[in-house]
Amino acid sequence: MAGKSHTTYVALFRGINVGGNKKLPMAKLRELCEGLGFVSVRTYIQSGNLVFRSALDPASVEQRIEGVVEQEFGFHADVIARSARQWTAYARAAAFPDAAEARPKFLHLGLSKQKPARGCVAKLEEYANPDERVALKGDALWVDYGTGVGRSKLTPAVLDRALGSTVTLRNWRTVMAISELLDEVAKS
Repeated sequence: MAGKSHTTYVALFRGINVGGNKKLPMAKLRELCEGLGFVSVRTYIQSGNLVFRSALDPASVEQRIEGVVEQEFGFHADVIARSARQWTAYARAAAFPDAAEARPKFLHLGLSKQKPARGCVAKLEEYANPDERVALKGDALWVDYGTGVGRSKLTPAVLDRALGSTVTLRNWRTVMAISELLDEVAKS
């Protein structure tokens, strides 16, 4: 990796530390990622949000993190990586700015492991409650859960089927907190 420039990444886990399943301590995760050669590794809350620098490409980042977690903890957890540039674009262009302002916990950014399938928004709209909105901007799925996620039919399984691969969601507050972490890593 000598001589290669480092890209700053955001890597998001799907389904760890939820309901006591797939427990993954963030301190250990940071240590494992540093062992992979990642630089300036930071985490945000326990749901698996990483920010770091690496000379690897996004697919290699995902594979390396998934591999080390499986080796160390004995379970598979999907990881979705995006560059800092991509993340910054998401943070600047929420599909529903009114929701970002009024209900940041209910506006979610969804990212999929593969390119979102054609027609995914129409499929999701079939499941959406009257107070929910769905939009696709580039590779970013935006879901405004209106009055909350709890009673929504836009479940992880529905999202995965509609987009054609694993999807992970982060609410607007988390999107902004990760943006702050990116700033920290850029200064380190």
